[in-house]
Amino acid sequence: MSEQQFYHALKVDRDKCFGCVHCMNECPTDAIRIRDGIATIRKDWCIDCGECMKACPVDAIYVEQDDFDDIFRYKYRVAILPSVFIGQFSKVISVDEIIEILKGLGFTHIVPAEATVDVINEAMLEAYDSDIEKPLISTFCPSIVRLIQVRFPGLVHNIMPIKPPIDTTAIYYRKRLIDEGNNPEEIGIFYVTPCASKIATVKAPVGEDESFVDGVINMDFLYNKVYHILKNRNVAREANETDAFEYISPKALRWSLTEGESSSMKGRCLAIDEIHNVIKFLNKVENDEIINVDFIELRACDQSCAGGVLLSENRFLTVERMKKRAENLEQMQIKAKEISFDHHQYIKERLSIKPIEPRSMMGLDNDMATAIKKMERVRRIMCFLPGIDCGACGSPSCEGLARDIVLKDANLSSCVFMQRMMEKSKKLDPQHSIRIIEKTWGKDRLDKDCYKKGAKNEGN
Repeated sequence: MSEQQFYHALKVDRDKCFGCVHCMNECPTDAIRIRDGIATIRKDWCIDCGECMKACPVDAIYVEQDDFDDIFRYKYRVAILPSVFIGQFSKVISVDEIIEILKGLGFTHIVPAEATVDVINEAMLEAYDSDIEKPLISTFCPSIVRLIQVRFPGLVHNIMPIKPPIDTTAIYYRKRLIDEGNNPEEIGIFYVTPCASKIATVKAPVGEDESFVDGVINMDFLYNKVYHILKNRNVAREANETDAFEYISPKALRWSLTEGESSSMKGRCLAIDEIHNVIKFLNKVENDEIINVDFIELRACDQSCAGGVLLSENRFLTVERMKKRAENLEQMQIKAKEISFDHHQYIKERLSIKPIEPRSMMGLDNDMATAIKKMERVRRIMCFLPGIDCGACGSPSCEGLARDIVLKDANLSSCVFMQRMMEKSKKLDPQHSIRIIEKTWGKDRLDKDCYKKGAKNEGN
């Protein structure tokens, strides 16, 4: 099985990070280690879920993004805008007003990311009737797809080979502009992302040779720009729900929320959000503890995209506002403009993705047989470790340290308990123990002023 490289949007600011281990403890795939007093992210294991970024108390973990000015390289500048962006604003702010400001910032066209969900849903229902192994899992959340590749490789065949809305909407709108007579070279498609994982999937798509999106805009950055313009306006405009996106529907508004997909599927469907909840559930699925489920909607963020790490507003308020907008559209019987038959067929012909391949067993080895042998070594090493998962070795758990030892990224002496035992049996010099600790936590970690003052006072 060949090694598959992934782009990662999450980065560590070494000037801010001081190795507090909050991120390491929260990472659902054990992708973070502390080395030389700084958090490091293992690319093979990271799924860009953003849990580390949320856990960091000093904002040392950030999202690498495209420069907003990149949009001006194109004559036609299209913003693929998720509905959760609108959901961050109060109901007194109309959708039309938000779009007006976005166009004032430089975009020439604004299209909801969920504009093509009806086409996707149609394909999902067809997949339900096909021979794809159940329970079916959608590709909507890139972190979930990568989680399955890394931690649950036996379930990759349950993933439906259907593009997510970010891709289908980009394909559709580019085709629409070309059909209107515009030069394809002058069209730039930019996705306004609520999370890190969708940046990663644009830069290195899974199941695709290339992305259909030209760039990614940080939603937090764009929201703050719009918010400050609205705040500085002297006259508030009256909200008007008839100004909503021409291709948005109540179903599309709810699609990115929890139960958005599952409510539109057949059979027994379940919706699970928040990455740790998803992992617990997939463990049960993998162990055949959950049966007779036809479709599971899995989202890495709490409250799905409304809980994305790049959203500024409270996720619960965002969900409430979006559901209220959807209800208003239903009550007012406002129907979304339908995609033309030709464009519908054009999208449907391009919905499929390549089969998604599992990644190596948590990065132990590309060859499965070798990886299994290394897993056996991990189990043997675990017999020597205390099993209390203190993290003092710079790894998130004793099992994590055992993996690191097998990968030659750590030694048995990295464990402070093993150090004491080796010192007791005269197999390790105390000064060497200090050097091991400094290698993990940095030379200055134990060089505290309070220690110096305490030692001085004791000497007096």
